[in-house]
Amino acid sequence: MTADQTVEALRAAGEPTRLRVLSLLAGEELSVMELSRILDQSQPRVSRHLKLMADAGLIERFPDGARVFYRLSSDLPARRLIDTVLDLLDISAGDTDDRRLEAVRRDREAAAGAYFERVAPQWDRIRSLYVSESAVEAAITRAAGNGPFERVVDLGTGSGRMLTLLGRKAKMSVGLDLSQNMLNIARANVTKAGLDKVELRHGDIFATRLPEQSADLVMVHQVLHYLADPAAAVAEAARLVMPGGRLLIVDFAPHQLEYLRDEHQHRRLGFADDEMRRWLSGAGLTPSAPIVLPPDTDGLTVSIWTAERPAVAAEKVA
Repeated sequence: MTADQTVEALRAAGEPTRLRVLSLLAGEELSVMELSRILDQSQPRVSRHLKLMADAGLIERFPDGARVFYRLSSDLPARRLIDTVLDLLDISAGDTDDRRLEAVRRDREAAAGAYFERVAPQWDRIRSLYVSESAVEAAITRAAGNGPFERVVDLGTGSGRMLTLLGRKAKMSVGLDLSQNMLNIARANVTKAGLDKVELRHGDIFATRLPEQSADLVMVHQVLHYLADPAAAVAEAARLVMPGGRLLIVDFAPHQLEYLRDEHQHRRLGFADDEMRRWLSGAGLTPSAPIVLPPDTDGLTVSIWTAERPAVAAEKVA
């Protein structure tokens, strides 16, 4: 970042509302509508602040269907500048902003939670509406590898389908989900499949509380598009991958089916390959070429991203 760019960035940040926005975006990506609600300002006014900061390279704007989301810049010099400004000024979002942000999160989680509880008994059937599940599962099996695996972790396990698909290749498997209803269905499915070395727990994909580098296969299957901060979930999943292990992410490629937000609580309308590659590389993993599965008819394209943590080099024998 040049001196002129630094001055321009500081000028763009030098306003109370914009400092509040930077503090809020330091926690998670937010839409214009959500920021307007938290800041208690009109959307046009908030959009003007956002445009100034985006033009100065402090934040990034990314359209997602009919909505627009914002996050802090991924440029390292810009991030260092933002962190320094927030640290020096001891800026936080403030009590009022914190309460409103928490209200936004609660509303978001309540809508998603109600949806999951409502569709849990037919979850696999709903998933199959998007793309041929048999083709996806065959590709997942190939991407995961032959095993055997010491420990498989499935984050956002849902009905436990990934555990029943790959569980026989694992000495031990763990499935996490925030929905107790989903976990009950997963328990029934795992038992029906005759798998006895599977642990199912209530857990948060952003803070799994699982040991670092403890699994040789970590899966995140059709979960990220529901999340407010998918990058943080990828980072947590990558943290669990042991040297020589693999992270496998299955989700949708970018699309424009806006109705999925309201009817099925999708927060993101798919993910681009370059975005996923950046997240995986930033988490210390080495990405492979993605696998792309186009829809059979008018469904959604499914992408499978895999990445590995480099194996620890063996010590040379003198």
